[in-house]
Amino acid sequence: MHEGATARQKKDILRQKNPGQSLNWPGFCVKMVQMKKCPGTAAVCRPGQAHFVRTLIYQFLEGMKKMKKVLSVLLAAVLVFALAGCGGDSQDASSAGGNSEMTTITVAASPTPHAEILNAVKDQLAEEGIDLQVEEYTDYVMPNNVVEDGTVDANYFQHQSYLDDFNEENGTHLVSVAKIHYEPMGIYAGKDKSATLENIAEGAVIAVPNDTTNEARALQLLAAQGLIELPEDAGLTATPKDITSNPHNIEFTEVEAAAVPSMLSDVDFAVINGNYALSAGLTEDDSLAFEAADSLGAQTYPNVLVVKEGNENNEAVQKLVKALTSEECRAFIEETYKGMVVPVF
Repeated sequence: MHEGATARQKKDILRQKNPGQSLNWPGFCVKMVQMKKCPGTAAVCRPGQAHFVRTLIYQFLEGMKKMKKVLSVLLAAVLVFALAGCGGDSQDASSAGGNSEMTTITVAASPTPHAEILNAVKDQLAEEGIDLQVEEYTDYVMPNNVVEDGTVDANYFQHQSYLDDFNEENGTHLVSVAKIHYEPMGIYAGKDKSATLENIAEGAVIAVPNDTTNEARALQLLAAQGLIELPEDAGLTATPKDITSNPHNIEFTEVEAAAVPSMLSDVDFAVINGNYALSAGLTEDDSLAFEAADSLGAQTYPNVLVVKEGNENNEAVQKLVKALTSEECRAFIEETYKGMVVPVF
């Protein structure tokens, strides 16, 4: 130490007045630097003094290590409590907002009336935590394909018989989960709006859907008006080849169901599905003949909600079924379509 330091001063520096309490090492080192007797000036120290300085440095470093450990423990504790607090807040927020989390279900549908009916129950489903998205299609093929490949969750545009035929012909795995409504087929005048079925011309041309089930349904409606005759067992698989009597030599133009309304200006009559008649602005009053509620077609062809096999019990699907078969939905259908669309639930 300093050459002028007494033995007592040396002892005072080493002595710890309170057991367990460390010296003020930073302050002591500053003092040593000021005295120019730090380890960096060991050359002027006596052997005992150099040992003394090394001891002080060792104790200082040990004290710093202990301080770091204490600070680390304190910091870890602070972080734990902070994260616990945030976690609690997050959990509370999640619980509080749990009801606001929406499950999305996407449904492919014909624009009229299917998409309109779906849109009518959107608010009802939102209250159940379901965000209903409706994608509109104007054909009878793509809505089934996009359900089969998982692009959408469900579709609503077809009847059971068409679905069965589609599955058989295309190897798809689609199933119906609810019967919603049926759309009576109608016969409408074509290029001559004054034409009647009673005065049908020889060789009149009638447009009909070209898919198996809807074509058979159209032929049965024509047979019910006495325009053609079919075998009693022809049922809903009849085709023009099955006609046993055609006294007016009617010719049939077979086109996709969605395209039949567009043929009205080119044919004498057309047999149109209810949804496509609605899309074309036609009503029951415009028809020359209408499928009766107790007809084979009406009883056999209610439109169904369809999903891919295995998704029948999906919670969102079941909530959609509940909404589509509710009294609110029934009222909407009856008030909006006035007989052109008839609920069956």
